[in-house]
Amino acid sequence: MTPSGKPELDRLRGIIPPIVTPFDPIGEIAPVLFRQNIRRWLDEPISGFVLFGSNGEGQLLDEDEKIRLTAFARELVPAAMPLIAGIGAESTRAVIREGRKLAEAGATYLLVSPPSYFGASLPGIAISEHYHRAAEEVPVPIIVYHIPKNTHVTIDAGLMSEIVRHPNIAGLKDSSGDVKRFADYSNACDQRCRMFIGNGSLLYTALELGAVGGIVGIGQLAPRMCAAIIEAHRQGDAQRAGSLQEKLVPVHREIVGAHGPVGTKAALDLLGFAGGKPRSPLRPLPEKERRKVEQVMQEAQLI
Repeated sequence: MTPSGKPELDRLRGIIPPIVTPFDPIGEIAPVLFRQNIRRWLDEPISGFVLFGSNGEGQLLDEDEKIRLTAFARELVPAAMPLIAGIGAESTRAVIREGRKLAEAGATYLLVSPPSYFGASLPGIAISEHYHRAAEEVPVPIIVYHIPKNTHVTIDAGLMSEIVRHPNIAGLKDSSGDVKRFADYSNACDQRCRMFIGNGSLLYTALELGAVGGIVGIGQLAPRMCAAIIEAHRQGDAQRAGSLQEKLVPVHREIVGAHGPVGTKAALDLLGFAGGKPRSPLRPLPEKERRKVEQVMQEAQLI
């Protein structure tokens, strides 16, 4: 434990990309391609990996597929590097069951989104108890995943402050895109957890507001540029950090923000990674949008 009572916080920082899940031509997971991607990213200035987030199509994967892929990743990812597995289960017991299995397979943190089906009508205490019960029962720390665009659940700063009080809740990822909310989280959490931004166009702004890094889709496409923003911020070079961020805004807005994993996969194909087709009901980008993705990548000098 750290002096704040939180486990292993020092390892949670920097660029931790939420990586895609490749599939074979008939729609099954493709472990060989998955591992090839990881090997390439290990040569980049990243601090860890997130599996089965939004960009990883986590909601479209079976539990046993996630366990298998976690084990495959763990064989490659250094022990000191965070391996974060996403969970979007609806019931508390399902989060606990899946969390235990993913931890056994090698995950060192769990990225847990709030329950969505009943979530909008749940009182704050129910959401807090959901996270606290899970944190009590899983063997690795939890990172709260706030993504109201997909879950339709908005966690206010007061409730987030209560949630992260638990010693086994190590951090939060905010993908709301709301700068004021992120600032409110920073004030409410008061350094009790590691804060990550989930919107790549706001990386520099989030660092200014207390973020320790980004769990951002563009971290797969431009890891060196993302890492350079963090380094420039650390050195107090606002001009360089701002210039790099400005260059990356269209990449987030036109690819990750506009198209999610489908756009990210199309961009990764251009970079020579295994992107490929998404899993149904998601559909590949039409040719017109693929040309737009290529144009954005060229303008950002990524290809």
